Amino acid sequence: MTSLHSTGKTRPWAGRARPFFWEEAVRDWQSNRGEGRRPQFSEYVVRSLRAVRDGVGREAGTVASMRAVHRVFPPGEGVDRLPDSYVAEHYALTLFGLHQHAASEPVHQPGIGLGTACLRLRRSEALTQAALERRLTAAATAQDLHELAQHLQRLVPLLRQAGIGLDYTRLFHELARWDGPDRNRTLRAWGLQYTDPGTPVPRSDESDEDEQGAGAGREPAPYWATFEPGSGDAGAELAALRSGIGREAGTVAAMWAFHRTRMEFAWRDKGAPTRDLAAEHAALTLFARHQQTHDRRMHIAGNSPGTAAGLLAKKAATDGEGKSATTALERRFGVLLTSADADELVMHLRSLVPLLNQAGVGLDYDLLREALRAWDDPRRPDAAASFRQNWDRDFHAAATS
Repeated sequence: MTSLHSTGKTRPWAGRARPFFWEEAVRDWQSNRGEGRRPQFSEYVVRSLRAVRDGVGREAGTVASMRAVHRVFPPGEGVDRLPDSYVAEHYALTLFGLHQHAASEPVHQPGIGLGTACLRLRRSEALTQAALERRLTAAATAQDLHELAQHLQRLVPLLRQAGIGLDYTRLFHELARWDGPDRNRTLRAWGLQYTDPGTPVPRSDESDEDEQGAGAGREPAPYWATFEPGSGDAGAELAALRSGIGREAGTVAAMWAFHRTRMEFAWRDKGAPTRDLAAEHAALTLFARHQQTHDRRMHIAGNSPGTAAGLLAKKAATDGEGKSATTALERRFGVLLTSADADELVMHLRSLVPLLNQAGVGLDYDLLREALRAWDDPRRPDAAASFRQNWDRDFHAAATS
């Protein structure tokens, strides 16, 4: 049996001499419409669609009827592995065949990513939001290309039924890169497309979009500000957020529903890893660890990390843990203040937050997100020094009050 795993040496578009079949199908349909005839696909396209549907559930390279519609060439003689690009095109073709089946207009729509298509499906109310998100999450957490294709085979017919198209050229490239390092960008793009809140509401006190893609607009309240400890979903929500600890921002499907960061559509569409998104991701994961087991909200406005650490030191002294415990806390906090960048700051906060959790000391997560956003921003060279000075002052004020 021919292995479906790539050697990793073939580019996704290598060897393609013609437009992809789904692109040809659109041109075919448009050509018929342009000549005054009833818009429909030619016999060649209809026959080819039957051929690609024959490949559903079959191994790439084994379906003879599909060979004529491939635009990525298989390897030559003596090569026992199909490149990822060939396998990806096989799956894209079969998905397109399922999607186009019985649809009167082309379903290949350039510019419509999977996340955007799913957002449109959610808004169509063709199925419940929970049911849709289960399917999208299953696809996003697929361990390899073959598992991903299986989940998409169950999702694509839902798009067809709701009359929603998809960019199959884009999907092909995403499939081809799924088993490589670019998967995270694909995941981030899907998540940001799916959670797009729409056109931002301008605010007079905001500047235009910055180079990181943060668009002007009024963000909804962050999750930690609206969290209800007594709600029936609280435990599951916090568990979902904790699953993002140590993961790249925007790539954790379980967290997508909890992001509130505003971003221009072009940045969302391409899955841009902005500072705002990274800061919110880190703050969400820290809050989830902090809130665990507490029946009151641990987001406390005004409690900077310095204030929170100072309250810990004061509590240690009051509880008779001795000067050594207070000194240890002061040393730990001092190391936090020396963080060279936002990633190091998050690392130190991860060791502080469990202590705050145990002592029941709250933290201002709005302030924390702002600090994470600005800490190593080259456009704000004095931000870290300002936070350090303020937090150090807060520590000593809280510890000695």
